[in-house]
Amino acid sequence: MSVRDAWGVRRTRAVSLSRKPAVRRTRAALLAVPLLAVTLAGCGIRATEVPTDFGPAPSRVPCTLTGPDIGTQSSRGILVQVFLLCSSSLAQVDRTVRIEAGPAETDRVRAAQALLDELSEPPSEAEQQAKYMTDVPEGLTVGGPAPADPDDTLRLSRPPAELSSYALAQIICTFSDSEAASDDGTVTLGGPGAEAPRRYECTEDVRSRPGSETPPSTETDGT
Repeated sequence: MSVRDAWGVRRTRAVSLSRKPAVRRTRAALLAVPLLAVTLAGCGIRATEVPTDFGPAPSRVPCTLTGPDIGTQSSRGILVQVFLLCSSSLAQVDRTVRIEAGPAETDRVRAAQALLDELSEPPSEAEQQAKYMTDVPEGLTVGGPAPADPDDTLRLSRPPAELSSYALAQIICTFSDSEAASDDGTVTLGGPGAEAPRRYECTEDVRSRPGSETPPSTETDGT
């Protein structure tokens, strides 16, 4: 029913409705839940009142390694840091290397070769579980400068341009933080041919995106 008030607005009168049928349906549904649980239990299935999604099984945290025992490791070699690949970026990892004694003028080359060997070595089991990997090819060697090169030049057995961007980033960033680097932290690198070497730099962009960011480089001025 409806009436009009003093302003002519039509109003609808509330009509009281019985809710007993709805109450009966609700009670029936509640009684059905224990019966369903009993039925499932009889089939060997554990019933739950709320749907549950536990997500995927937990896995090892990537790019996380327990630090080495420096006291024990130092007796077997020199503690160094190399850059491996993990989660599409470069991550620093501790390694130990042995560098044979030799003339002072070859220190940079011997240090570079020891680091290069570590970079091309397959990751250890612990490193693999932490999702570390390397793109530096095995068998890669490094030598000193050619006669017309700057004194701090390192020449690889393969042209740097033929290496993947990941491998080149690993090498440059590892060398730049070691005795293989020049005094200003850059790395003067060339290949086996007569092509002039270039000075490479390890930047934050290279460390975070080695697949798309090539280490920036500049031409050398010679000796």
